[in-house]
Amino acid sequence: MHMRTEQRLNEAYRNARVEYFDDSSKYVFVSDCHRGNGGMADEFNKNQNTFIFALEVYLESGFVLVEAGDGDELWEYPKVRPIKNAHFDVFEVMKRFHQDQRFIVLYGNHNMYIKNPEYVKENYYDYFDDHAGKVNDLFSGIKPEEALVLKHRETGQEILVVHGHQGDFTNDQSWMISMLSLKYFWRFIHAFGFRNPASPAANVHRRHKIERRFSKWIGKYRKIIICGHTHRFKYPKDDDMPYFNSGSCIYPTSFTAIEISDGKIQLVRWRTLPDSKGYIQINRDVLRGPDPISKFDIREK
Repeated sequence: MHMRTEQRLNEAYRNARVEYFDDSSKYVFVSDCHRGNGGMADEFNKNQNTFIFALEVYLESGFVLVEAGDGDELWEYPKVRPIKNAHFDVFEVMKRFHQDQRFIVLYGNHNMYIKNPEYVKENYYDYFDDHAGKVNDLFSGIKPEEALVLKHRETGQEILVVHGHQGDFTNDQSWMISMLSLKYFWRFIHAFGFRNPASPAANVHRRHKIERRFSKWIGKYRKIIICGHTHRFKYPKDDDMPYFNSGSCIYPTSFTAIEISDGKIQLVRWRTLPDSKGYIQINRDVLRGPDPISKFDIREK
């Protein structure tokens, strides 16, 4: 196993927020929304309405929303305000999760700034309502984490949730250099459809390397991992290590998520499609699963 990946995942696990769950718990994991300023380079635009609808469904159904990194594209828009203005309706729904204490935010490489509590307080605790001319609460008191550990209340089985950049050198230890190259170069040609080849989303070899390293950690430490970062959804086959990837919110016509409910886990896809009469509808498909979480318990018995 790559030594740095092992060290970083161990560090994330040791410092993680711990939550106990059972078969009545409901969690939905999304990642890599990369919300921007609503302009041409903002890939989240095309799925915004689908995302809002899905969040409303999860809110009404009692789910805890876990945003597993890279929610906002802070490399390109570190002031945040353009993002909040462009995606005001999304923030309004997420605010309701936060008010219900059902919103957990993890940071990834593209929103690493939110490691800093002062930055979070300044940029995320409230927002200025231009129409009313006053400051309103947004995510007051929120504390972003690097990692979340879900521990089953009865069995003790553990799930480590991280963004997935841990040990990916250019996006972890040297994230600042990668950010500057994107900010001053890739950002401008991004609008024309080009992607930064240093990103695992655009580099198949890099993506597979990350997946292999994470799978080795799972095999050694005997825990499930749920992550994002590579923009490639993954759900383990029978002989695979229990490595789950929520995919991203910026696929061309859809976004994917991992759900946990009723003691089961599944991979779902939300997309906007016409029905037989040509009416546009938002559909949720189950792509993999559901399977009992206990199926992926690889601890020594």
